[in-house]
Amino acid sequence: MTQVHKSSWLGLDRKVCVVTGAASGIGAAIARSLAEAGAKVALLDRDAEGCRGVAEGLVAAGAEAVGLGCDTSSAEAVAMAAAAVAESLGPCDVLINNAGVLSAGGLDAVSLEDWNRVLAVNLTGYLLCARSFAAQMAEQGGGSVVHVASIAAHFPQTRSGAYSASKAGVLLLSRQMAVEWGERGVRSNVVCPGMIRTPLSARFYEEPGFEQKRAAVTASRRIGEPQDIADAALYLASPRAAYINGAELVVDGGMSSMLMDMVPRPGYNQTA
Repeated sequence: MTQVHKSSWLGLDRKVCVVTGAASGIGAAIARSLAEAGAKVALLDRDAEGCRGVAEGLVAAGAEAVGLGCDTSSAEAVAMAAAAVAESLGPCDVLINNAGVLSAGGLDAVSLEDWNRVLAVNLTGYLLCARSFAAQMAEQGGGSVVHVASIAAHFPQTRSGAYSASKAGVLLLSRQMAVEWGERGVRSNVVCPGMIRTPLSARFYEEPGFEQKRAAVTASRRIGEPQDIADAALYLASPRAAYINGAELVVDGGMSSMLMDMVPRPGYNQTA
């Protein structure tokens, strides 16, 4: 059987793809996977130096890529980035909304400043980027927006300020985009990661036994890697998912199916 090249199967070859929050973790993994699939990749991040570093690595490997410093919570910064991407790579075909922040604090203590900052990046920033880049897609007849949310959109992540509320907002924002923009050929879908090993969570796994405890509450019995999310995002972004619109793909290793197994049942499970 002839092996089909990844880029030809996905149909992303030469597509202009924009990834926000691309300096590290999930965003960087998505950017690398898009480049491997033959796409032209624009990487956006507030960490301009880190973003350019990832982009330079992609260029060194033979890809066409550019890294741009951008605060996605700023309408002006996003508009400037969209113009720069169109000038350097061409009009956008795919947007991966991934930039995100978290400020710890219970609902009775989190500062209003921190609450608003998280919403500005995690929710409003997704709208700002989608508006700017989807306008380019519509002019070409269509494109795809993929939003990276979280299982915290379904299950409250306590003492994390506005994080869960912001991610829950992304789910409905995506569905509304799908309905309002579908007739213009622009699709909108969501990936909801579970526990993923990223630079932000890496220090947790240094604690003895921590990884084993977390893995035990997933059906797959392992912690996810950024590549697990990248693979899902690329599928939704690609023409292979042409009739998927307004959908949500949970990528959590089966963690959200484990509730009843975590209820102690002597003789049936090992839950303490």
